[in-house]
Amino acid sequence: MMENLSINDPAPPPPMPPHAPAGPGGIPPALGRPPPPQQQQLPAQMFTTAAQLLDLTDKKLMVALRDGRKLVGILRSWDQFANLVLQSTKERLFVPPGTAPNQPRGLYADIDRGLFVVRGENVLLLGEMDLDKEDDPPAGYDLADVAVVKKLAEQRKAQDKVREKKKVKLLAKEGFDSENLGEVLL
Repeated sequence: MMENLSINDPAPPPPMPPHAPAGPGGIPPALGRPPPPQQQQLPAQMFTTAAQLLDLTDKKLMVALRDGRKLVGILRSWDQFANLVLQSTKERLFVPPGTAPNQPRGLYADIDRGLFVVRGENVLLLGEMDLDKEDDPPAGYDLADVAVVKKLAEQRKAQDKVREKKKVKLLAKEGFDSENLGEVLL
């Protein structure tokens, strides 16, 4: 069974030395006064990633993955490697403003994914959703048809690929080795 500890929990009492029996009030007779108060220390499990997930269990989260996908779902389970099980998951696609002509605002769409298992090493960022604002569209974005958003996202990805190739050529012209530039994830 795992303890649910927080920063505000009191520190455990210090252990008594085995050679000093406690007198009245728990004060060792040899000292005649109580030991000085110790600084409160946080339990070791407060600093582990997996233990932080304890407070997020059964809450709605948005998870950003390393490959650029965004997932919204209810955290049902996790393990020591921060592998996640999300229920009622939706993959949220975004297309920034200006991707298509005459598109002053961004577009987004949700694709139902159901039960979703995420490997912990693929999680870039996660956070709890504000349930009061959950139904509001993201700031600067409008809800659109999934097919339209997918098409625009693929066009944007192709444009970014062409732009990246041009950048690599320009850098190679200046003497930079393209093999060591790394990949840009968008």
